[in-house]
Amino acid sequence: MTAGKNDAGAEDRATNRNQSEVNRKLKYISLAVLVVQNASLILSIRYVRTLPGDRFFTTSAVVMAEVLKVCTCLLIILLQKRFSLKETLHLLLDAIVFQYRDTLKLAIPSLIYTLQNNLQYVAISNLPAATFQVTYQLKILTTALFSVLMLRKSLSRVQWISLLLLFAGVAIVQVQQEGNKEASLANSANQNYMVGVVAVVISCLSSGFAGVYFEKILKGSSASVWVRNVQLGIFGTALGLLGLWWNDGAAVAERGFLFGYTGMVWCVIFNQAFGGLLVAVVVKYADNILKGFATSFSIIVSTVMSIYLFSFHVDLLFTAGAGLVIGAVYMYSLPKAPGSSPSSSSSSSSASSASPRTDRGVEMEAFLPKCSAKQKGS
Repeated sequence: MTAGKNDAGAEDRATNRNQSEVNRKLKYISLAVLVVQNASLILSIRYVRTLPGDRFFTTSAVVMAEVLKVCTCLLIILLQKRFSLKETLHLLLDAIVFQYRDTLKLAIPSLIYTLQNNLQYVAISNLPAATFQVTYQLKILTTALFSVLMLRKSLSRVQWISLLLLFAGVAIVQVQQEGNKEASLANSANQNYMVGVVAVVISCLSSGFAGVYFEKILKGSSASVWVRNVQLGIFGTALGLLGLWWNDGAAVAERGFLFGYTGMVWCVIFNQAFGGLLVAVVVKYADNILKGFATSFSIIVSTVMSIYLFSFHVDLLFTAGAGLVIGAVYMYSLPKAPGSSPSSSSSSSSASSASPRTDRGVEMEAFLPKCSAKQKGS
């Protein structure tokens, strides 16, 4: 009898060890995925927007990414229903049409996410990739502030300090870039630094508001994240087409929807469409510390790659500013001290998930903005 209990205990311990080993490996895989997705999207957009020759319409790229997201989510729902078209259609009809009030709630975040996606193209087209990556971390600040104002959440002292450091770091980077602006403009006649800064600031504000608003209106909802993405994608596609008609309608009518599309452009669109979805899948294995570390490391990767790809110049001011931002992102994601209030903990989760696209709860924002339920992923 005793021997049997010992054998059972040994089996349980072995199972737990194996599970722990699997989880540890998944964490490292999650880290790699988060870093690659965060850095690659920004670098690839910057690359295709600075190539000589015909430029694709960014508004069409935003629409195409939304269409791909909707198709992917529909396929996942179909798989969940074991390829039963009848059950899938019944689910979608009930969630989207019969519960139309619930669907209409997503119109506002969808509008903001569509605006954010277009602004990201504008910002990255006019700013160095590393500068954009650093400045875009202001979305952590905006998400935290909107969480306090709209959801009445509280932040710990360490989080407030980290937000101040974040703002200081971004400000230092902007001072450094302002000093180098004349030199950079000589090499980049088609780029406007102030347009890029305004675009990234508005994008950060919209990202923070959309993520918190999404959390506020959908708290307690029973719908799956895939259904939510279909609902968001429907609005996103419609609003994206409206933006395309308003901004590039005549040019698209003359040259075609896919004008300027190359293999690299398709890679950017697929990264934007599926990157957030991929992050949403792996983020369940990544705690806040890992996500903060991934964001920090992606800034380093973007900076190093920018030096080689775009001859980006790193000086002492940029290093100091980026260092403050990296430290602030990591500090913000640290676990709360014992005795912290649940609301404080919840606020941290909400803000740090706002990381590319982006994107539930707020964890999926990257894809919903692109599934940060973003990520929220630059």
